[in-house]
Amino acid sequence: MAALRATLHVATLAAGARRALLGREGSLAGNCLAYRRLWDKLHSGPRVGSVPTFDWFFGYEEAQGFLLPLLQEAQAAYPLRVLDVGCGTSSLCTGLYTKCPIPVDVLGVDFSPVAVAHMNSLLEGGQDQIPLYPGHPASQLQFIQADAQNLEPVAPSGSFQLVLDKGTWDAVARGGLPGAYQLLSECLRVLSPQGTLIQFSDEDPDVRLPCLEQGSQGWTVTVQELGPFRGIPYFAYLVQVSH
Repeated sequence: MAALRATLHVATLAAGARRALLGREGSLAGNCLAYRRLWDKLHSGPRVGSVPTFDWFFGYEEAQGFLLPLLQEAQAAYPLRVLDVGCGTSSLCTGLYTKCPIPVDVLGVDFSPVAVAHMNSLLEGGQDQIPLYPGHPASQLQFIQADAQNLEPVAPSGSFQLVLDKGTWDAVARGGLPGAYQLLSECLRVLSPQGTLIQFSDEDPDVRLPCLEQGSQGWTVTVQELGPFRGIPYFAYLVQVSH
């Protein structure tokens, strides 16, 4: 069963998200999720109903119960710096910015210029949307086009207390594990000494944990089950400095 999930996990989305993807692309099975042109096409497509964001796996509403305690326990000066790699058009960044009672400085990066333009427009109140306002007066939000496998242009080493990866490893790994390990290396490079990297995925721990342990030697890797959301169990993989 684990081997079967290892093969299929990158195409296993929440039911509504899967239908949206299949409707736009015809099939994910014949496409490589590591290719930018696929995501440019996806993000250019019509949105489901009036929802301005698109979430792979789940969105901020499902993740907040897990994220807020981590933010509250963080040993760092406020606002906490949060990086979302491969943010796409997810509600994760916007939810943290508008609903988190703790001051956060959120940066969402994605290699799709279409996704970044959409999120910046949403932030500023374009597309007939109301501009986004912070949940705490000191909170900030920014979206920048960048390759998560090369964050040097936008993220100095040790600059973020929390790095989020919601399905980005899953997508990059479709292009080969070397790319996924480079993504992991960059996430760990920009993480502060007391920071935490969280990978959200539906991949089984017996598949993901060995990869993370191999790619993050000297760090501690733990896992916590989340959900199920819409009948699908998910996992949060936490990578932190070893003490």
